[in-house]
Amino acid sequence: MTQPGPALRRTLGVGDAVLIGLGSMIGAGIFVALGPAARAAGSGLLLGLAVAAVVAYCNAMSSARLAALYPASGGTYVYGRERLGAFWGCLAGWSFVVGKTASCAAMALTVGVYVWPAQAHAVAVAAVVALTAVNYGGLQKSARLTRAIVAVVLAVLASVVVGCLGSDVSDAGRLGIGLSSGAGGVLQAAGLLFFAFAGYARIATLAEEVRDPARTIPRAIQSALGITLVVYVIVAVAVLSVLGAAGLGAAPAPLALAVRAAGLPELVPLVRVGAAVAALGSLLALILGVSRTTLAMARDRHLPGALAAVHPRSRVPHRAELAVGVLVAALAATVDVRGAIGFSSFGVLAYYAVANAAAWTLDSAAVARVLPALGLLGCVTLAFSLPAISVLVGAAVLAVGAAAYGVRLRAASR
Repeated sequence: MTQPGPALRRTLGVGDAVLIGLGSMIGAGIFVALGPAARAAGSGLLLGLAVAAVVAYCNAMSSARLAALYPASGGTYVYGRERLGAFWGCLAGWSFVVGKTASCAAMALTVGVYVWPAQAHAVAVAAVVALTAVNYGGLQKSARLTRAIVAVVLAVLASVVVGCLGSDVSDAGRLGIGLSSGAGGVLQAAGLLFFAFAGYARIATLAEEVRDPARTIPRAIQSALGITLVVYVIVAVAVLSVLGAAGLGAAPAPLALAVRAAGLPELVPLVRVGAAVAALGSLLALILGVSRTTLAMARDRHLPGALAAVHPRSRVPHRAELAVGVLVAALAATVDVRGAIGFSSFGVLAYYAVANAAAWTLDSAAVARVLPALGLLGCVTLAFSLPAISVLVGAAVLAVGAAAYGVRLRAASR
């Protein structure tokens, strides 16, 4: 495996790597994804959450094995390139960069909606500029800010859980698990909830900046995913016990509505602050991940080579971070939050499908191939269970990426 250009600095231990994963997963996803998922699944919401968790676990294990073997920036872009060929690596990188850029815009807008709804787009752009500046200063600064964000978000979620479960209106009967929207609704909900689980990829994409990656990355990914799953299940149960699936599905801000319905309107401002801080944490981690994949693709000239530059002092891919920041700011000024979730989920599921296919090649033993096979099947199934518009737009974006690769290959052969 070649890695042209200067290397990044290895500064992250297990604790910081776990925090970066948590900062991305226990982020705005829990504040915005539960509503659309409940609309899709109805009484099958918790089943959808379980399906999303199983697929995420399979993907996480595949990513952890690959990241330990290929500890370079780029994540699945690198794994696909090394195990399956340049085309599949490029397609994975393209899916990630485009899909996660849309996620960045969604998270920035979530900050705007909660902080100043009348000027949501302006606040979103300001958030992107501020966090790009933090990332530009070095990874340790980003890790310290992420630590503070995770602490605030966990405290807010704990208050929501205690408030809802301790209220007089909480009713365990609202947790009844069924298939009111059919199996298709459960799968669509799982695909939407996967948007909230996908943050563990940040740990893998930062592999070039992790100390002892063969040991650190698998431990960090498993720890971050396990903690996130426990938090999501507890929060979902608490909110469902107050609102029920129908009320949750109709709520634009489900956690805020839940504490209000629980008779605790004084907690609504706290939830709004928590949502904004969570979105900032997700946005911070997303910009980190997208810029590192951009760096890896630029090193291989799938993106302009100037983006492969590494700052001599802070040792971060400063041009890639600036380029990602500018693009995200432009999107945050024009797009809406909900439309980005399904499209982002499709792109990320395509990305992880390549990761599972790459992990399949690591071992010929049937037992070792069970998780990659389940992960690949799960990614494809959930991707095509998403709303039709998300599937169509996502497929079109993949086609553009494949066409661009073909044009570049033809030009290079002349």
